[in-house]
Formats: sequence, C-alpha cells, structure tokens
Amino acid sequence: MHVRDLIAITRDISPSLAECQLTHLARQAIDVDRARGQHSEYERALERLGCAVTRLPAGADMPDSVFIEDIAIVFDEIAVVTRPGAISRRLEVGDVAAAVSRHRKVVQIASPGTIDGGDVLAVGRSVFVGRTSRTNDAGIDQLREALAPYSYTVRAATVRGCLHLKSAVTALDERTLLLNRRWIAEDEFATFDLLDVDQGEPSGANIVRVGPSLLYSAAFPRTRDLLGLRGYNVITVDVSEIAKAEGAVTCCSLIFQSKTVHPAELT
Repeated sequence: MHVRDLIAITRDISPSLAECQLTHLARQAIDVDRARGQHSEYERALERLGCAVTRLPAGADMPDSVFIEDIAIVFDEIAVVTRPGAISRRLEVGDVAAAVSRHRKVVQIASPGTIDGGDVLAVGRSVFVGRTSRTNDAGIDQLREALAPYSYTVRAATVRGCLHLKSAVTALDERTLLLNRRWIAEDEFATFDLLDVDQGEPSGANIVRVGPSLLYSAAFPRTRDLLGLRGYNVITVDVSEIAKAEGAVTCCSLIFQSKTVHPAELT
C-alpha cells in the first residue's frame, strides 16, 4: 500500500453533539466549537500522514455523526454499510453509503441485524466483531456472509465494560494488538502478539493505523511512550472534547486504499 493512495472520509461535528448517545460515560458539558477545532486538527493530521480527506456535512438531527466509523466498514473488496444499534443514528446511513459507493461495491446490513463499525476489528483476513449493545448476532452473521466470498474469517468477540470492541483492542500492525485485557477475553486473540495499555490509561487501547504510522489521542502519554519504545511512529492529537461523547480516534474517519469502482462491479 502506498500512503498517497489512502482515502479518509470524515464527517462534520453536529451542532447537537452535546446530545450524543452515551452508554458507559456520565454526561459532561461539551464545548462544540473546541470539538470542531480538534476535529479539524485531526483531519490535518490525516492529511500530513498522506490521506486525501473528504468531509461529509452533518445536521442538527445527527448528534453522533462525527463518529463515521460506525456507519461503514471498508474492506479491499467491498464496503459494508451498517445498520447502527442506536436507532437515532440510522439517519446517518444514506450519505455515508453514497460516499463509500464511489470507491467500493456496497453491501448493507438489514433488519433484524445491527452492527456498529466500532465493533469490527479487521487484522489481515481475520475479522473480530464485538457482541455489544450496538451489535447483535444477526448483524455478525450478515457480515460473515458478505465477506465469505473473499476468504475472511469472522469471529464474534467478548466485550465488557466499554462501548465498542475497538474501545478495548485495536491493531498496531498485522501481528500486534494494543489492548485493555479487562474489557475483552484475551484468549480470543491468542494468535496475536499483545501489548497492554498502561494500567493508569484504561481507555488507551484505541489507535488508528494510517499507512506505516499510528494516530493516537494525546490523553495517553504513558502508553504512547510504550509504543515509542517498541519502535512505532505515533502521532498524537487532542480529542478531549470528542472523548466526552464516548468517541476516540478510530471513530472519526473511514480510512482505506483508493480504488475506483467501475459500473460492471455494481451489478
């Protein structure tokens, strides 16, 4: 993969961000203007790392829309557009589906399935899907069926104490996972090398790969130092206001390699 071929789709901060869905966090006051500034810096970081960034608009009826990762999962071969577990988020689907359809053939999760992209961790041909309040077995089964022609292995994963699977575990590379063992069943990831977050930074397992680099929240300096000692190139951004809405760095973009979709592929 050449970094210059990376696409990043983001979505604007809604003026109603403070009305976001919350599951495990107490509601705090959110400075929407500051959140917009942080989001813009996040996008600039993606651009500096080689992504071509496209930002979708968001209205006041979409308080969680900045967390675009939940609405689609983009693989090399197809994009799977989700049916979010939170009913209020289903308004977000149409625009995201249209955006990713310019790059991939689209398959859509249907009722009774629900799935949030934040529950889907793809590492090579292994795809782990968290069973959570947002993702059910019907959604996992539909994802497995959609990916079957492309030789992916889809496994359900245990999640406890956090919103999404990727709150608890993300990939540093094709062999190594960053994780908080208290929020997952570590034996389900036994074939990978596991790197623990610092004990004082339980929410620090969420990190996003951008080509050969990693983009990470500035809120976890001790885990950042551990990653540096392992030789990873880590770029940090301040997402403190976005974190109050139960979001993290993976949530705010869809990052994938560019690929033009020809009309024959849509049939």
